[in-house]
Amino acid sequence: MRALLAMPPSLPGRMFDDTQLARLAAIADIDTSRTLPDLTSAQNESLADIEVLLTGWGSPRVDAATLARMPRLRAIVHTAGTVRFVVSEAVWDRGDIVVTSATEANAVPVAEFTLAHILLAGKRSLAQETAYRHDHQVVPAAGAGAEIGNYGNVVGLIGASRIGTLVAEHLQRFDVEVLVTDPFLGAEEVAALGATKVEPEELYARSDVVSLHAPDVPSTQGLVSRELLALMRDGTTFLNTARPALVDIDALREELVSGRLSAVLDVHDDLAADDPLWNVPTVSITPHIAGSQGNELRRMGEQALEEVRRLAAGEPPLHPVDPSRRELEA
Repeated sequence: MRALLAMPPSLPGRMFDDTQLARLAAIADIDTSRTLPDLTSAQNESLADIEVLLTGWGSPRVDAATLARMPRLRAIVHTAGTVRFVVSEAVWDRGDIVVTSATEANAVPVAEFTLAHILLAGKRSLAQETAYRHDHQVVPAAGAGAEIGNYGNVVGLIGASRIGTLVAEHLQRFDVEVLVTDPFLGAEEVAALGATKVEPEELYARSDVVSLHAPDVPSTQGLVSRELLALMRDGTTFLNTARPALVDIDALREELVSGRLSAVLDVHDDLAADDPLWNVPTVSITPHIAGSQGNELRRMGEQALEEVRRLAAGEPPLHPVDPSRRELEA
């Protein structure tokens, strides 16, 4: 089975360690020391017998012209999350090409990051650190307000995506109540996650922490509205590890600058240098670190490697992209 690394030259060393690359070479007929970041410049003969493309961040788009030069292509194994920037409609139209992604693997660290911040939010960590830095006084445990802590807290998850589902499963180990709003899941499916399905208004009004896990598609633009944010109780926390376009940023900024709400914002990459949010002590702003980084990329590489092994063995893929739901891929 001929395979090709269609990705930037620096990417294979980040996604795979030497042992994984050796396993890949044992499974497929592939030169792991060679990448092809630009398929349009490749010679026809170098593409004609390729059956599997391994792609990732920065990979070339597989369009109709490329497909015409790859008659034997039967799979695109994506080592990253969304395939929308690599897989064109021509791939789906051909109908005989399996597309897989490592979205499941990438969801793991995002869910871990979210869980950590949900628990810290329950302790009112940002607000308590701010107060401690200001007055240098330790508040005795008996003097802390009843609203501080995680016992009996309510956590609201907007969207039971792969990440949202993992977060719900993690939270089953803690003494918290989990609420979910998701138009694609029924009450019984949500209950299987140890959660309760509710309407958005109830979720925002009741939750101590609201965490966003919906996909970035046209229908979700501005999903987190001014009206819904206003329903959150004073001192509660909003988490965004999804996308900034889902949030009314002006409304969120007003709530955070006023000090009424706290927030953990991991994906707001477009904040201006003079945005007042940078100076709000009860807002954590991180540079998109929730997703896979460093050694976590190896998990995504491992998932891709397993997909290649299954292709070679004639087994069905573990994580195929459903063409009918491709627009919802995060």
